[in-house]
Amino acid sequence: STGIRFFDHMLELFAKHGGFDLKLRAEGDLDVDQHHTVEDVGIVLGQLFAKALGDRKGINRAGYFVMPMDETLAVVAVDLGGRPALVYKDLVKVRLVGDLQTELIEDFFVGFVHHAGANLHAKVLYGRSSHHKIEAIFKCFARAMKYACSTDARLKDQLPSTKGLL
Repeated sequence: STGIRFFDHMLELFAKHGGFDLKLRAEGDLDVDQHHTVEDVGIVLGQLFAKALGDRKGINRAGYFVMPMDETLAVVAVDLGGRPALVYKDLVKVRLVGDLQTELIEDFFVGFVHHAGANLHAKVLYGRSSHHKIEAIFKCFARAMKYACSTDARLKDQLPSTKGLL
């Protein structure tokens, strides 16, 4: 729980759709605003993925997913090759969805990519509902990460790179 109900909902979706065990309790300065809490959750989640993946030998490394959420369609692609970058286009034009400041979602992903060593592209192609746009991105993110983190038996103890390093 972060104290931000809609953000908690997105984190629950991420865990469910990615097949990740996630127990989170964050205490922030929500009386000031949500920025530190949302960004810090992204940072810590990125650090945890980096630690869990270790040297990244044997993983698929990259993944993508396209998700329809009612009238909305989103796509996320991720590469866990160690080069942090983010391209984020959510088409959300409202300040709040539920109790979450929507501009902070990008800050969450910035924190994540820099601390996970991930390259992430997230884009809503079209949609009407801001809730659905954000939800589609988190579901895509989960499924793309699920594949990128999964192992490939053919790689065994090899790095997923032709250069031999990440």
